[in-house]
Amino acid sequence: MTETAMRITLVTETYPPEINGVAITLGRAVEALRARGHDVTLIRPRQAEESPSPGLMSALPLFFYRQVRLGCATPTTLQRWLRDWGSEIVHVATEGPLGLAALIAARRLHIPAVTSFHTNFDQYAAHYGLPLLGHGARIYLRAFHNAGKLTLVPSQSTLDRLQAQGFQQLRRWGRGVDTVRFHPQWRDDSLRESLGLGPEGRLLLYVGRLAPEKNLTPLITGFRALRRSCRTTVLVLVGDGPLRPEFSRLSHEGILCVGMQQGMDLARWYASADLFCFPSCSETFGNVVLEAEASGLPILAYDCPGVNEQVDDAVHGLLLPPGSDWTAMLQLLCKDSGLRHTFGATGRLRAESQSWTHSFDMLEAAYREQLWPKFSPP
Repeated sequence: MTETAMRITLVTETYPPEINGVAITLGRAVEALRARGHDVTLIRPRQAEESPSPGLMSALPLFFYRQVRLGCATPTTLQRWLRDWGSEIVHVATEGPLGLAALIAARRLHIPAVTSFHTNFDQYAAHYGLPLLGHGARIYLRAFHNAGKLTLVPSQSTLDRLQAQGFQQLRRWGRGVDTVRFHPQWRDDSLRESLGLGPEGRLLLYVGRLAPEKNLTPLITGFRALRRSCRTTVLVLVGDGPLRPEFSRLSHEGILCVGMQQGMDLARWYASADLFCFPSCSETFGNVVLEAEASGLPILAYDCPGVNEQVDDAVHGLLLPPGSDWTAMLQLLCKDSGLRHTFGATGRLRAESQSWTHSFDMLEAAYREQLWPKFSPP
């Protein structure tokens, strides 16, 4: 071990080429850490289309959400991996069986383990008809993260909630956004025309999982009411998940599922929209909200933890009381182009202050603190 470079093992159940906020954040983190001269190795589940390779563990799909694959490895297997590779610190990013095995292995080898909390799995249980699992999941998550040296959380509201539930050694690790990739300049009139939208048409956009925990019903209901008075309106759902087959049958109502998008394709969808709609109430941060702001979009969302740290009501968009109807605010924002422009411009300014570099500075500092406590900030 030198004074600068670290040998880091990242253990995660999700990683690019998977497309979700956690995978994208971790992929960027690995790129940034390697660019700073650190040695980073990955332990993750092997996806169905991937060939066996070092660090890729066998995996099984989650029974109620088959797009999610859980890695399978024993603590002994991971202990041997960590020892042979010479890992100095372990970052366990997800709480599945692979992450648990990594925590046990790191403890056996006396290697400091940092965990990160990304997803409110304890809140998801009720959305899948398993409410009794919620309490048990909360107990497990608390024990899991408290077994590490430090838990990194994406937002202040998440930190406050977990702290109240008995989670220990918490620290905020914020997120950033690529303001070159996500930019209003990528607006594509031909994309809008392909949807039958002229200058007076309105393109509403949602980006995220198509899953029960994303609370899409209020958006769908509000859009249907909006379209009765404004036929030149389209709602595009970008993403995938268990509800995609259901939503794919609604194209005759102006609701279009375009699947997973990434890179410049995703950037064009953002920049070509008129309004970003995000009804989720289960976010720990809301990466897609920040991407929408960078793209110059006004935001319509619920006033819920995570999201309301990215959006100031009546500044970057409008925040509705949880559970309220979306129809009136959809109609207001679709009619008032001046209000949309004002919200979009202030959102873009906010996004320009959200640097990935600062996010990775925080992550690197958290690792160093565990390796060299004497150099920790006061």
